[in-house]
Amino acid sequence: MRFLLKDQVQLREKIHCIRVIDSGPHLQSKIPEDNMSTTSAVAIRPASSPKAIVWAGLIAGAMDITAAFIVYGFFGATPLRILQGIASGLLGPSAFEGGMGTAVLGLLCHFTIAFGAATVFFVLSRKIPFLTRQFLLAGVLYGIAVYFFMGRVVIPLSRVHRNPFSLKMMVIGIVIHIFCVGLPISTTIKRFSAS
Repeated sequence: MRFLLKDQVQLREKIHCIRVIDSGPHLQSKIPEDNMSTTSAVAIRPASSPKAIVWAGLIAGAMDITAAFIVYGFFGATPLRILQGIASGLLGPSAFEGGMGTAVLGLLCHFTIAFGAATVFFVLSRKIPFLTRQFLLAGVLYGIAVYFFMGRVVIPLSRVHRNPFSLKMMVIGIVIHIFCVGLPISTTIKRFSAS
């Protein structure tokens, strides 16, 4: 009876592994059944790229906007005003007169950018193994890169009113982007990547 139960457990593990392998359209070859194990299934995890991107974007987006609410709240900004400020990238100054509607638009824009940042990191991590092998360092560097990309490319191309340069606000922005964008994205992508 014990041997029968052990065989059933092994059979279930093999079936699970086959399902994991068959779910990955990017795979060129399958692992032979006699080499199946739960370890093999873990090594196949890159098949869940949409899941990795969605989780990385959600986590980074939620952490970044929460940090913005807390930090910029100390400077007198309300969550509504912060979200309208994001929407002003599309609408210009009229976003501040749009009430809750433009705040929701700002939140959608914010998460679109977070999912974009997660997607870029994921795609780069498939080409540059350093990004998942050294994911903590990569996350710090990526957070800094995202901060400067936003400040030097996205914001100048948007309709956002630019404030004068402030070293204090730049340092705050970089720290937020390291801990609330770069590291959450790199850590989440690493979690969904092959060992």
